[in-house]
Amino acid sequence: MGSSAETAVSDAQTAIETVCPAIALLDAQGTVVGWSQAAQRLVGYSAAEVVGRSAGVLLVAAEDRVKASQAAQKSTLGGRWSDLAQVRHRDGRSIDVRLCVSSLSGQDGRDWWVVCATDKALLPAWPAEATVEPRLATLPLPSRLPIGVVIRDTHLRCIRVNDTQGSKDGIPLPQRLGRRLTEAAPGTGAETLEAVMHQVLESGDPAMDVDYQALLPANVRSNRILTASFFRLDDAQGRALGVCSVSVDVTDSRRARERLATLGEAIRRIGTTLDVMQTAQELAALAVPFLADYTTVDLAEVVPLGGEPLTHLGPQDGRIPAFRRAGLASIHPGTPESVFARGEPVFVPPTSPFTGVLRSGKSHFEPMLDTSQGTWLDHHDPARAEKIREHTMHSLMVVPIHARGALLGVAVFVRTKDPRPFEEDDLLLAEELVSWAALALDNARQYARERSAALAMQRLLHPHRPTGGSAADVAWRYLPADSHHGIGGDWFDVIPLSGARLALVVGDVVGHGINAAAKMGQLRTAMRTLAGMDMSPDEVLSRLDEQVIRLTEAEDPRHPATTTMAATCLYAVYDPVTRTCTMARAGHPPPAIIDPYGHVTFPDLPTGAPLGLGLVPFESATLELAEGSVLALYTDGLIEARDQDISAGMNRLRAALARPDLTLDDLCSSTVDTLRAKPPSDDVTLLLARTRSLSADQVASWQFPSDPAVVSRARTLAARQLTQWGLEHLVESTELIVSELLTNAIIHSNGDCNSDCNSDRTIGLRLIRHEMLTCEVFDATHSHPLVRRPRTTDEHGRGLFLVTQLSRRWGTRDVPDGKLIWADQQLPPSA
Repeated sequence: MGSSAETAVSDAQTAIETVCPAIALLDAQGTVVGWSQAAQRLVGYSAAEVVGRSAGVLLVAAEDRVKASQAAQKSTLGGRWSDLAQVRHRDGRSIDVRLCVSSLSGQDGRDWWVVCATDKALLPAWPAEATVEPRLATLPLPSRLPIGVVIRDTHLRCIRVNDTQGSKDGIPLPQRLGRRLTEAAPGTGAETLEAVMHQVLESGDPAMDVDYQALLPANVRSNRILTASFFRLDDAQGRALGVCSVSVDVTDSRRARERLATLGEAIRRIGTTLDVMQTAQELAALAVPFLADYTTVDLAEVVPLGGEPLTHLGPQDGRIPAFRRAGLASIHPGTPESVFARGEPVFVPPTSPFTGVLRSGKSHFEPMLDTSQGTWLDHHDPARAEKIREHTMHSLMVVPIHARGALLGVAVFVRTKDPRPFEEDDLLLAEELVSWAALALDNARQYARERSAALAMQRLLHPHRPTGGSAADVAWRYLPADSHHGIGGDWFDVIPLSGARLALVVGDVVGHGINAAAKMGQLRTAMRTLAGMDMSPDEVLSRLDEQVIRLTEAEDPRHPATTTMAATCLYAVYDPVTRTCTMARAGHPPPAIIDPYGHVTFPDLPTGAPLGLGLVPFESATLELAEGSVLALYTDGLIEARDQDISAGMNRLRAALARPDLTLDDLCSSTVDTLRAKPPSDDVTLLLARTRSLSADQVASWQFPSDPAVVSRARTLAARQLTQWGLEHLVESTELIVSELLTNAIIHSNGDCNSDCNSDRTIGLRLIRHEMLTCEVFDATHSHPLVRRPRTTDEHGRGLFLVTQLSRRWGTRDVPDGKLIWADQQLPPSA
């Protein structure tokens, strides 16, 4: 933003602040006719001692007096002279000062002079002028000090003025001389300045650095900014002679400062979120009204979705890429200038400055917008043409939004009410703003892409239609974290198990983003595999802990940010036959249990360490639940708050869940809506399961001695039970399954024991009618059978092979004091 013009004005401002305080007014003969208090402070002479005497007597060196006289007579100086000189202080010492002399015009036609002086020690190191002629006319200092000077009498009428002042504020000399400022340029600005001058006349104290806008006639508009300092001039008797004002044009420097401030504001205000649409709106809002009266930001449609932009977004195969209005701002409420609302698709004419910018990647700069008939507007975009003419849009800039070699869209800046056309500096500022916003937009786009991928992975890995079968009714809610924090690694699952049992899982992988989602997918897959092996909850968590450690060790050590994998988990298994729930947790918050009357408790379960640490063994706990109880499993995003202890969150959860009047789905929704943070800084997962129990007529069980002779009786009892249930079509297959499973259990039970213990061992048989028909056989051994295809010469080994053919699935699981082998058969929907 720095420029030579700004440097020059900065130097001039420094000159005003340091040179102007000491002022003397001289007539055409060089006689002092006015003297300021600052001049008295500089050289020690009062107005009474100086006024009426030649100013030359104050110069110490005769050479300086000659140079001053010659300079006053040279018209080639353009009425200005600046040089170093020595002046005589009242106490006799010499002072090195810089003199800045400017001629003043008056109604009498005679030139007067105003002399500004300051101590050389207070000035910057400007080059000294050694001679007046011929170098004086070409010295750089006068051109670097465009100082306007006006002398006013005690009635504040202009009696003297130099030519520079007229070129700065635009008031012609005949209109100014003999008139007060409010007469020459009526308005509130002139009234304010006259009030300042009245104060200077009364107090004698100077007024420094008063900013005002160029006081041009009402039909001429300008944004030139001047800064002035006012000093009282005294006569020989010390009475006020008038006011001297010294001013300089600081428009360029002020604009430069405003532009720097705007860029600083852009750094603070643009990119506050990782939301593409919000970032685009921040850019548009910042540009109005400082830079433009109306601004739009249009992005390629793929950008808000995280899509990959093209290197060039020009027309492809004769088709213009689709754009969407992402940012919109105007000095008028409701942005009436816009044809398209924010969020709507934007029509891009095939022949327009917009497509030109897309093809070239360079800005379109049109200080005077051509709105005449027959332009591209009338041929291709009459709606936009009508808006342009209706709102008197007269100046246009279209800036491409570049980021990392890609074009994301275009930003459009328009002036309507502001009569000034855009200048090159305005285009540079617009490009700087857009450049900064482009980086924030691309960061947001890349985040949107990762977030979309993580959400897609979450949706793919979460259960789509979880059902609790005969064991429970389930409801769930999953809310991802806000765009700033990113998607987390929460997961949940509802897994049907053998014997009508149901596994409920909630877990939370540490971290956010797609890496956390990918790790969550690994753990969920491992969990389903382990759950299918019918192990106890504590053993499932132990195996899952080992799997997490192996996954961590297998990752690339060159990327340490991805080598740490830690998670918490709660695993619960509910049995509707016994109404018992066995649970184990790995560093996860405890579940909540809501009894049928709405009382909420948090069972005291062994905590366990988070997965992936391998610190301590996990423990299970078994609870008996009343039918209709609700199990609530959740992640810490539902109960944690930065400013509160976790116990406070659990108390809020307790209150939210104590609503027995609500349906399960309504309870799930109301709990999440009540407790989630806004915006949520972490994923929120809540899984509710209202338990059921199987009635007595859905379960039949028998105990038999470990004797092959009981197999026939067991088949008969099973067939009779199936007839009672109306499942006669399954009698034959069930008899075969019972016969093979029972025989296999008796053989292995007897093989593991001597003849003396056969009578002490029993074999259990149980039939369960739920969504499946489950046949379970229990024995006291821990040897698990394996299916193998028997050879023609084998006498044994065909039993489990036959069971596999007759059942939908089968398996084994360990139970207290032995093992259980089971087989499921599909029931018809009406059973």
